[in-house]
Amino acid sequence: MPSEQYDLEESLLQDDGSRQRRPAWLKDNTLLPWASGAGAICAGRFKTIHKLAILGTIIFVVLLIISVSTRHGRKAQQWIKDKVHGSEDYNLDVPPRYRDLIELQKNFPQHNLSLPYPEGETGRYVKFTSQINMLGWNNVFNELLMLTYLAYKSQRGYVFQDYVWKQDYYPWEESKAWELPSRTPLPALISGPTAGGPWEVGDSAPRAIHQKWWDVVCPKDKIKVIWTHEVKRKYELHWVKSGKQIFDVWNKILLDDEAQCIEVIAPQRDVEDFGQVFDLWLWGTDRILDIWEEFRDSAVSRLLGTSAIVQRCVDRNLELFRTPQTYKHDPFSRVFAVHVRRGDYIQACSNLANYNSTFYSWNLLPYLPDRFGPLPGGEPGKNTPENTKEYFKHCLPEKEAIIQKINDARDEWEKEVFGSHLKGQHFLNVLYILTNAKSAWLDDFIHQLQNSHGWKIITSHDIVFGDSQEKDVGMAVDMDLARRSAMFMGNGWSSFTSNILHRRLVDGKIPISNRFF
Repeated sequence: MPSEQYDLEESLLQDDGSRQRRPAWLKDNTLLPWASGAGAICAGRFKTIHKLAILGTIIFVVLLIISVSTRHGRKAQQWIKDKVHGSEDYNLDVPPRYRDLIELQKNFPQHNLSLPYPEGETGRYVKFTSQINMLGWNNVFNELLMLTYLAYKSQRGYVFQDYVWKQDYYPWEESKAWELPSRTPLPALISGPTAGGPWEVGDSAPRAIHQKWWDVVCPKDKIKVIWTHEVKRKYELHWVKSGKQIFDVWNKILLDDEAQCIEVIAPQRDVEDFGQVFDLWLWGTDRILDIWEEFRDSAVSRLLGTSAIVQRCVDRNLELFRTPQTYKHDPFSRVFAVHVRRGDYIQACSNLANYNSTFYSWNLLPYLPDRFGPLPGGEPGKNTPENTKEYFKHCLPEKEAIIQKINDARDEWEKEVFGSHLKGQHFLNVLYILTNAKSAWLDDFIHQLQNSHGWKIITSHDIVFGDSQEKDVGMAVDMDLARRSAMFMGNGWSSFTSNILHRRLVDGKIPISNRFF
């Protein structure tokens, strides 16, 4: 085609005022807009609009730059990136979206109205809206497991919910969060029946459903509400009754009730501080222990597993734990995992000492070594100085005491397992330190263990996360590494320690391999 049809850069008005040159696509009778007075006005308007467009673009860019510092602005920017590049949660600086897992969870086979009883539209379900939220994962975790077991024994499908973070504990600052409070899908943290996994072959128990499917299968007109404080008051479940007695009361209520959908709700805090079915006052005393063996042997405990995301991270870091002796063997067979919590635990230990608190939950099992009970003297809220000092020896021990305890515990384990103290090198030679410490204290602690006691040292800070999903479940990764280790030493007042201990005992780890400071 003639080149002048596309030569739009050449001026149509010549400098000498001669007739303007017309491209071929203009007919002879076409009046160019700037070839008349009216055209001049149009041209002026065009220039004004052009300038306004430029100014508007500049303002938009400035506002965009400002907005990305806000959570909503960053969400908008990330939405655009997701549309262009896809979202696979690779960026460690940005919280995960979990789109793949959320879609998988949405399509669980039990999320189907046409399934036969006891699932589907005619199934039986229980949702514990009363369960605790916005606390550390391990304060939430032990309750979820027991509630799943209660639903199982009551022949109802457990309604599992996303883990809702206490925002202070979230691995990203608040301005980066996609929503507040932040949430993590439960199957990212664990696998098994509690997170919607299957029961054993031949077990007809209904599978757990996600909270969003509850809204589908249990419309409001089908839901019966039960208030926890009313049940506790009616059956006198506060303070005295054992874990088994409390469990049996709730089991009978949920089993006998003909309602398809039951929602268990806790009252406001001004009515009852801890309105959970299995509350802190139960978990923090030895009243929980009479249900241990039944719970340990239950399908809920036996089928509790490591999530795919946690497993992926464990596999990624496996080489950290290998030694020449374990090149072709289980690397954790020579690992001693130790939970060393510092910093924020000072105030916690003071409170525990003031109230003469016992160990927490399964840490109280009588056949475990290193038992520690309430000390005589003092009064609630104010212990004696001598008792407080004794509490701190176990709750927040000094560096030298920790090192001594670690080495003594290793000797005792090796004597129990091999029949005598080993000559020469120790069998356990890798120390994994699960810690929140980031200081010169930790550096010196590691230096002493390496140089004076021959340990190969790995800490929580050495774990490499491959994506933001793995970073999000970092606490579950730590727990799984401790579960696998030949030995574990933790803090007796810690729910983190108690939940690790639960899985270790279900796995069959011998008592001497589970220690406390």
